[in-house]
Amino acid sequence: MPSPRPEAAVRIEALTKTFPPAVTALDDFAAAVRPGAITGLIGPDGAGKTTLMRLIAGLLTPDRGRITVFGTEVAEDPAWIQARLGYMPQRFGLYEDLTVQENLDLYADLQGLAPQQRAERYAPLLAMSGLAPFTGRLAGRLSGGMKQKLGLACVLVGQPRLLLLDEPTVGVDPLSRRDLWRILDDQVRKHGLTVLMATAYLDEAERCREVILIHRGRRLGQTSPSRFLEPMRGRVYYIRTPPAVRRRLLRELLRDPDILDAVVQSDGVRVVTRHPRPPSVTDPGALPEAVEPRLEDAFVARLRAEAETLSMPEVRLSRRPRSGEREPVIVVRGLKRRFGDFYAVKGVSFTVRRGEVFGLLGANGAGKTTTFRMLCGLLPVTEGEATVAGADLRRAPAEARARLGYMAQKFSLYGHLSVQENLTCFAGLYGLRGERKRTRVAWALQTFELAPFRRQRALDLPLGHKQRLAMACALLHEPPILFLDEPTSGVDPLARREFWYLINGLAEQGVTVLVTTHFMEEAEYCDRLVILQAGEVLVEGSPEEIRRRTGAPSLEQAFIHLLESQR
Repeated sequence: MPSPRPEAAVRIEALTKTFPPAVTALDDFAAAVRPGAITGLIGPDGAGKTTLMRLIAGLLTPDRGRITVFGTEVAEDPAWIQARLGYMPQRFGLYEDLTVQENLDLYADLQGLAPQQRAERYAPLLAMSGLAPFTGRLAGRLSGGMKQKLGLACVLVGQPRLLLLDEPTVGVDPLSRRDLWRILDDQVRKHGLTVLMATAYLDEAERCREVILIHRGRRLGQTSPSRFLEPMRGRVYYIRTPPAVRRRLLRELLRDPDILDAVVQSDGVRVVTRHPRPPSVTDPGALPEAVEPRLEDAFVARLRAEAETLSMPEVRLSRRPRSGEREPVIVVRGLKRRFGDFYAVKGVSFTVRRGEVFGLLGANGAGKTTTFRMLCGLLPVTEGEATVAGADLRRAPAEARARLGYMAQKFSLYGHLSVQENLTCFAGLYGLRGERKRTRVAWALQTFELAPFRRQRALDLPLGHKQRLAMACALLHEPPILFLDEPTSGVDPLARREFWYLINGLAEQGVTVLVTTHFMEEAEYCDRLVILQAGEVLVEGSPEEIRRRTGAPSLEQAFIHLLESQR
């Protein structure tokens, strides 16, 4: 019989799981999850987080070790465990041709909720998620944030005792992320729910009671977020610097073997050192100031501490974009896109200059992806004007597409082709032939460190390597303009840093970058940006200008303030 109140809701002992041919996903892993609290699960891509969740849910069987949930061993009675837990995987199974209400009814059926109990159970979930006005809307027509909130509501319909969440806030804007956390905090407080949550957002993990750090299938540590920060005292600094020199300073710092991490933050650069001493910089006006560490500092430092130097991808273009005046290369005037009677984009205007990193931001459903796809020539323009690299998108979309590289929001390469086959295929699609084609494929394999995976199917790559492959394909023809639609969605902080180091290097070589992102800290790397709301431009300017306009200390807080003022 299960214990009525075990000291750990989930106990994992000596857990090992391998996949053929010889991939060790978990290696002698051990951890405990406290009851009635939220425990964070963090680690780089491929660390074993998803495998661990599936093992706890009884969807996989371990090679060795044991898992107990509320005192019952999963291997002995998986059905008993599954009746008491809710599991929301990365791709939660909403039925997009059903309405919000029909999805809730379906999951209530699956979880055996009696019809007379449903109205009472639905009401608070719809209120907390903000979905009460949308019960008749098809799930497929919800924004990304609303879909995630509906998925969470469907999982919570059966009032589980244990909730497993595999990166539920990936691809979700800051407002929707905050709403999801309100729902979780409410369920923990009112119902004593136990939550194990894998997340790529380290600021979210700081809100957890405890955090488990996993790397290469092994547990590197488990404690409260504050305890993780103790070794970081005296090793985190902030250097204020003008925007014009920020990229140069960042690259200088990352070449220093004593530096474990350096990222753009607000009006300067945040630096983590290998030893408790200030970083050395050549600019006499750049004075390092000691600041309080955060969990992301500890995460990056822990995983990089054993490396003698930082390894960052260097992309050198043999055909650099034309230098000189920073003339407009993307011009948008009164851009509109209609779907039936609904205008997703209602008259957007902005200009992007040569060599800029330009951000396109907005809440889920604001129209940024629709705008982005029109500028790529993937959606026809309903009204307005748009030119990319001198090509009119309404008259010559194919000509515009030939002058840009595109990286989609979701992995959109050929999953059943190998890494090399994908590169060869895209090189041909971009018009590369003969020796030039062979040279560029070889360049991509070497530059993005994909050579060891050249024969592996793209579908089987870890997410970070999938992103590398997608970027390599986008750069094969050395385009002067790069379109990136949420390129780091779901990847861990280490992969995000590599990615932005690469983007900064391309911008220094004159490449124009148009990027959408839900990571507001990433948006700090942009020279300028626009924030869209309901298909219109809400605000435009540099990150510094937008922060000053709202009086917010960070771009994320400015973003939330601007959107809430419109609600």
